[in-house]
Amino acid sequence: MVAVCYSLLLMKDCNSCGKCCDTAGDGGLSASADEIDWWETYRPDIARFASDGRIWVDPATDEYFARCPWLRQSPCGSKTFCEIYDDRPEDCRHYPVDIEQMIRHDCEMLEPRDLQNSRRAQQRLEVLMALNREH
Repeated sequence: MVAVCYSLLLMKDCNSCGKCCDTAGDGGLSASADEIDWWETYRPDIARFASDGRIWVDPATDEYFARCPWLRQSPCGSKTFCEIYDDRPEDCRHYPVDIEQMIRHDCEMLEPRDLQNSRRAQQRLEVLMALNREH
């Protein structure tokens, strides 16, 4: 139990910088046929950005958006948020997969001490992601 409690002390909470979502364009994400069907029925505003099994596609050009079309800036401009958070695709619910992915995307949740003990940081990430997937 002590190891689990200690691992929870590592890594900052998400500060909504949006760097992870900036990587969600240009065909970097997918959605299942079931997700797209659900959007078509219940969220046509989301479904309009899906085409032939691809997501985040501009309906006017049939080209991928450079970044996720649902990433929004807060009124104060210091944070970002997902406009479709509750109905986001599974790919988003499972991001980030590992510490290496966080490093590649310059995630601001990482602390210098996380990089010194990537195993503990990965444990913390897994706890956070398990909670995140429930939403």
